[in-house]
Amino acid sequence: MLTVFLTVTLCAVISTTLSYEIDYDNTVWPNFKPPYCGDNIKLMNVSDNAEINQIRLSFTENPREMYIMWVTNGVNHINEVKYGPSKDSLNYTAFSFSDQHDFANDYNSGYIHKALLINLVPGVTHYYQITSNDKTSDVIEFIVPPGPGDKAPINIFHTGDVGAFGTSVMVTKTMMDRMNEEEFHATVVCGDLSYADELNDERPESGWADQRIWDTYGAMIEPIAKKMGYMGTPGNHEIDVPDSSNENMTSYMRRFTFPGNGRYYGFPLGMVYVISVSTDESVDPSSTQGRWLETRLAYVNENRNQWPWLVLFQHRPIYNSNQNHGNWTGENAWEDDEWEYPEKNGWPTDFEKLLLKYDVDLVLNGHVHHYELTYPIKERNKMVNSYNEEDFRAPIHITCGHGGQKLYKYVWDTKKHG
Repeated sequence: MLTVFLTVTLCAVISTTLSYEIDYDNTVWPNFKPPYCGDNIKLMNVSDNAEINQIRLSFTENPREMYIMWVTNGVNHINEVKYGPSKDSLNYTAFSFSDQHDFANDYNSGYIHKALLINLVPGVTHYYQITSNDKTSDVIEFIVPPGPGDKAPINIFHTGDVGAFGTSVMVTKTMMDRMNEEEFHATVVCGDLSYADELNDERPESGWADQRIWDTYGAMIEPIAKKMGYMGTPGNHEIDVPDSSNENMTSYMRRFTFPGNGRYYGFPLGMVYVISVSTDESVDPSSTQGRWLETRLAYVNENRNQWPWLVLFQHRPIYNSNQNHGNWTGENAWEDDEWEYPEKNGWPTDFEKLLLKYDVDLVLNGHVHHYELTYPIKERNKMVNSYNEEDFRAPIHITCGHGGQKLYKYVWDTKKHG
């Protein structure tokens, strides 16, 4: 019998008190005033920051590679990363591709730099230093996860619905404290990353995402994202402009680099294979995502000796006791006279058939601003009250949708919004 250890740490708001100042190290976020729980963070303007900022890592499909991104307010002829397995011998060099985007409201994204780190050694601590815009970063340490088949334990942060609020800082600080206690290999964010879109009631209804919020979010997550792969999946708030599909994702796609198309993709993480699924797209057998997902699940299943754990992460849960936001059926029930919400086919029926056919172990979710953990469950009501029943095979579903957003006050019992 093969025993593999996988730890998923839930990163969520555990208090909704609105009256206390968050205790955090101001040297970590020097551009931010100390926020209050539930407050918006003071928004940064990237044009005012000459330093290298918003550093983050992400995985490719190759366990010996990682992407690295950062932002500057200018660019020159040297934009590179020196890296290697020794702090004193940064013998490898990766050159960046730099791009700049003009968003609505005359806001400039700054220069978004992307580089690929290759020839990494799985399971080994590495170091890197960025030189860009006549600035040089500190030497930063990060861990490359174990390779496929390596039985070393894997630790993953699971969060979702983060935003750039005072509570978001509180969760980030808690994650940083946990990193001082034990080694983490990855963070997965189950959608609704920054809440920069116009559907956030606290933001101006300009019709566009507020790009200052994306930059603030990028700066806030840097203490986590610069030390491990920071992986996202799109949520319903990754919207910039309402269109016929109600899912534009312009900022999300330009500001993050993930494998594949950035919406649904997979990557190895030691003895775990992780797959991102886009719940705002169809997943039935005739859809592009549905065909891709079955092909990828079949590939992983053929190699379960390398990846005994198969984990999916997505935004909307198909199992949740919240009747308003849980139990995704592909039909958005939000009532609005202006926008069309086309139905997303295959949820949850075709999707769950794939989960069961390919023996998925765990499905991580966001969207519902609560925490919820199921026993193994399938076909809506077949469940065992045990995590050790070998004769009953079905995924466990975990929802963690309050990584910055405040908790819902009630578990609604009427379905009004999708």
